[in-house]
Amino acid sequence: MNAARILAGGILGVMLAAPVVAVADESRVITLASPSTEGGMPLMDALRERKSTREFSGEAISPRRLSDLLWAAFGINRPEKGGRTAPSAMNRQEIDIYVATADGLFLYDARGHRLIQEGTRDIRALTGQQPFVADVPVNLVYVADYGQMGDAGSEEKAFYSAADAGAISQNVYLFCASEGLATVVRASIDSPALAKAMGLRNEQRIVLAQSVGVPKEKAGTAKPAAQRLPSPENIWSTPARIAAPPTVEDTEDAVTIPQKKSEKPSSNPLGKPKLTIEQPVVY
Repeated sequence: MNAARILAGGILGVMLAAPVVAVADESRVITLASPSTEGGMPLMDALRERKSTREFSGEAISPRRLSDLLWAAFGINRPEKGGRTAPSAMNRQEIDIYVATADGLFLYDARGHRLIQEGTRDIRALTGQQPFVADVPVNLVYVADYGQMGDAGSEEKAFYSAADAGAISQNVYLFCASEGLATVVRASIDSPALAKAMGLRNEQRIVLAQSVGVPKEKAGTAKPAAQRLPSPENIWSTPARIAAPPTVEDTEDAVTIPQKKSEKPSSNPLGKPKLTIEQPVVY
């Protein structure tokens, strides 16, 4: 990618008011703006708004938002110790975040809070097996570097890196809830094909991918009024699993069990909801 094409590029083109420095094998460095680490939606509001969305408008994410997004995901929040915004097993910090956009593939360097260009090819379509991933402005790919995980066994490396990537993805979810962005984390990936396109080393493993963009709803559409959670006395009597399949509009985070054919009503002389504990389902 030459300098003129980068300047004319989409989501990352605006960033190039910052210096672009040539580094090893002709990749380029894009210095991100300092992240905004104050303000945002209160935590409990963000948790209430957190959800998976698979419909995106295609509108680009601003450079400022991308900078804040990457810092929230796995940035440095304690510079004196190199501490990050998400935990990692034994502080290995083995997860690398790759950013796939229309302008190519970039690696997020948290220590320098910058993007390092790894390729000029648009590989967004390879980051998942769902059609929408090809058009989402940003697809984050979480890659574990097993070389940073010491002498742990292969099963331990897979387990810990999956847990660490999960923590990062939740940071992204909460950031998107706070900023009004749409996101969904994904595991349906042709990992060998994507790893080849990304030029990953043998010790690197793709763990998850996460799409981020502007929701499909038109800008300026008023949000529905926030609904309060049920009162505690109603929450404790709610079954952990729902009895009927979710609707098409509510497919996320739902775990279903077969509906029981008949159930005798149980008497409860106290006149209050009776707490029942279901037998665990064996998968």
